[in-house]
Amino acid sequence: MEQTIYLLLDSKGEAIARGRIVGAPAGQYWQIEVEDGKIDEILEHKKLKLLSIMDAWPSYEGVIVRSRNDMIQLEVTKLPPGAGDMRKNLRVAVQFKGLIYPVTGNWRGRRWIESNDLSCGGIAFFTDQSLKVGERVEIVVPVTSQPLVLQCEVLRTRAAERTDILYATKFVGMCNDEETLLREAVFNLQLRGRPKRAERNA
Repeated sequence: MEQTIYLLLDSKGEAIARGRIVGAPAGQYWQIEVEDGKIDEILEHKKLKLLSIMDAWPSYEGVIVRSRNDMIQLEVTKLPPGAGDMRKNLRVAVQFKGLIYPVTGNWRGRRWIESNDLSCGGIAFFTDQSLKVGERVEIVVPVTSQPLVLQCEVLRTRAAERTDILYATKFVGMCNDEETLLREAVFNLQLRGRPKRAERNA
């Protein structure tokens, strides 16, 4: 069985660490190597949720049975198919400046945007350009391992304490490789933005 990377979440749905399956799972028992030296944080929790970077792999819930070094053994159960939406809904605050280009709008050229948050399913950004619900734009996303130009559809505006407008959008028409690159970026940003232990205990 090919190793696959899982994002390990706590009971509140917050990302804690990344892990890799080691060997072939023995039925409902999995051996997972915890990456980034975060085994102590993992062991603070009894139950974990496991989200795969790859769509082909379903999501699981696991109970920690035992641990050794950076390895944990989990008793896992598959989550219902709808739980896969957790990947799309996993949202991370991230700020970068980028560009949007019209696909269906009446304007031309390009406009600068500033991102507010990013998920595997969409992005929210600020812009001075007036956009309509249902309008589609192409957006440059530079936080992936290779910059992506993705198409997104405007869903709504969101309240913000700024003079420009905050738009919520969903990605449309992504290929599998683009989805994987985006998911890896969101997973990595989730872990990078997680407070360190000392900060959480302050």
